[in-house]
Amino acid sequence: MSDTITPELVSLDAPLGTDKKDVIRALARLVAAQGRATDADALANDAIAREEKDETGLPGGIAIPHAKSAAVTQASLAFARLKPGVAFGAPDGPADLVFLIAAPENAAEEHLAVLSRLARSLMQDTFTSDLRAAATADDVVRTVRAAIGEGEVAPASATAAPPATSAAPAAAASGDLTIDGRPARIVAVTSCATGIAHTFMAADALTAAGKEAGVDLVVEPQGSSGYQALPASVIDNADAVIFATDVDVREMSRFAGKPVIRSGVKRGIEQPAQMIREAVAAASNPNAARVSGAAADAGSGAGTASQNLSWGAKIQRILLTGVSYMIPFVAGGGLLIALGFALGGYEVTANASKVIIDNALWNLPTTDITSPFGPLGQYLGSVAFMIGSTSMGFLVAALAGYIAYAIADRPGIAPGFVAGAIAVTMSAGFIGGIIGGFLAGFVAWWLGRLPAPRWLRGLMPVVIIPLLGSIVASGLMILFLGRPIAALMALLTDGLTNLTQSGAGLIVVGVILGLMMCFDLGGPINKVAYVFATTGLAAASTENTAPYLIMAAVMTAGMVPPLALALASTVLARPLFTPVERENGKAAWLLGASFISEGAIPFAAADPLRVIPASLVGGAITGALSMWFGVQSFAPHGGVFVLFAISPVWGFFVALLAGTVVSALLLVVLKKYVRKSSTAPAPAAATATV
Repeated sequence: MSDTITPELVSLDAPLGTDKKDVIRALARLVAAQGRATDADALANDAIAREEKDETGLPGGIAIPHAKSAAVTQASLAFARLKPGVAFGAPDGPADLVFLIAAPENAAEEHLAVLSRLARSLMQDTFTSDLRAAATADDVVRTVRAAIGEGEVAPASATAAPPATSAAPAAAASGDLTIDGRPARIVAVTSCATGIAHTFMAADALTAAGKEAGVDLVVEPQGSSGYQALPASVIDNADAVIFATDVDVREMSRFAGKPVIRSGVKRGIEQPAQMIREAVAAASNPNAARVSGAAADAGSGAGTASQNLSWGAKIQRILLTGVSYMIPFVAGGGLLIALGFALGGYEVTANASKVIIDNALWNLPTTDITSPFGPLGQYLGSVAFMIGSTSMGFLVAALAGYIAYAIADRPGIAPGFVAGAIAVTMSAGFIGGIIGGFLAGFVAWWLGRLPAPRWLRGLMPVVIIPLLGSIVASGLMILFLGRPIAALMALLTDGLTNLTQSGAGLIVVGVILGLMMCFDLGGPINKVAYVFATTGLAAASTENTAPYLIMAAVMTAGMVPPLALALASTVLARPLFTPVERENGKAAWLLGASFISEGAIPFAAADPLRVIPASLVGGAITGALSMWFGVQSFAPHGGVFVLFAISPVWGFFVALLAGTVVSALLLVVLKKYVRKSSTAPAPAAATATV
């Protein structure tokens, strides 16, 4: 590991450009020139994308642009000393010391630990002064290698000990930092998107500030190389918690009930003493915000990163959390239902319950055999269908339960599940489940914020919150909301069903469902169309085939976005996509073939104004053609893996191929000739991979 940095990766006082992008590109070229990256532009683009998400300039004239990139083949540090400095977003001015930290996409733990040591060294005045005084590139290399231990890597500790020569942070300022006559006890968690640099710099800054202030402070840095959880006794004895995080805190429920101060990770580096003062003040304030087990800011079940999101983005994140937990019920249940059809015949829906009750493996049915595999197929098909339909029966309840979980963590699950089940009972369906989940989640979240005596605090998440949350949320559904929502669902269902009574109406329905499936790619509108199709299957029969047509249109249209993006990014126009997107494109082939629309989300999050319109056009074409060809799907999920439950198969493939090709070609045209909006959000995958 002693060759993480070499003299060839060092630039001293040479002009590298006038802005930070120029500097990053120049350092990326140094890395690629040494054979440590396959594509300098790809590495630079990944680092710039990370920079646009959160600037990496730090006080003291330091900048640490960094990225995990598929283009990097060997963990590397490239260094530039700039004259004059270049702005990287630090509050005190330009940076003259710039490290580009380049890590492979699947960096080994020892690589990440070495890079983390460098980040910690940047907190030392002696380290930065040595870099500024270095006369040659060899001097820089010796200084850096000494700082990172020349390859002797210790695993990341739960408690980030600050360097002995760490620059003293701003004094804790006047104010009493004791509680009950003893030093305040604070625990902190730090984490950033990459888990390489800011995570450990914030941990060191907080630890050093706590030591100077005389506070008993212990930090858990949650880095990419893993983390060591704080002992439960330390958390239990803590007076307050500091979360200096840009991504979700792992195992958030450990801190339930503690007063909390939240910020992004950079504030932990720049204002550690102020955060400690705020935490001590919160510990003495009965009205201070507390950890309810997850994100008190109505983010995700573990997400403190949602604190800087708009309300619209928070709601979307909550919905997607609920949907992500609901999908296994749909996928598993749908495939079992399809297996039931294959074994027991398409009449299995009418007599599955009776077959199971009246028969067994050693007493197979003897009458009304509709299975092509005889009595055994009839029985096993009924078993598979019953298990699958039971799984599908949890769909709305699971959605509501995990929406509530996204808001209030585990205390919200029980009220959410009950509210979702009540929505089904009231015939309020999918929309009722969403509303019930939000009601249950916010009631549980509010109850979790109430100050409670220590003797009652342990009962709050397991007894008090589930009890009161279920009463309030489900009571509101029964008394006030259930019937109006049920009437709305009936109106929507009847309207779409009536359209299917004519040929032209079928095509219109196909276009509408195709647009809904491709609009938010697994989000609430997509799921409204999906649930409309799956719930309609219960009323399907040989006389009423419209639900089978609707199910086929929904499934084929939902497969279009990931398949189109896979085709565009891996076959038609690879240079128009980033390395990360090309890797996502490879996975999107399987996701699309399996009817998992969410495979397109990373692309849409990065470039919504071009990806979504292209997906909409392809989805509308596929939905219309599916209806026109009379394609029927007797299975609610599975894509190409349930071809035995699709008829005619040729119509399914023609409709799917037409929409996929049109969508992919349109996306390529838009990528080439329509400029990307500068306000488009960063890729969803960037949080995990960059």
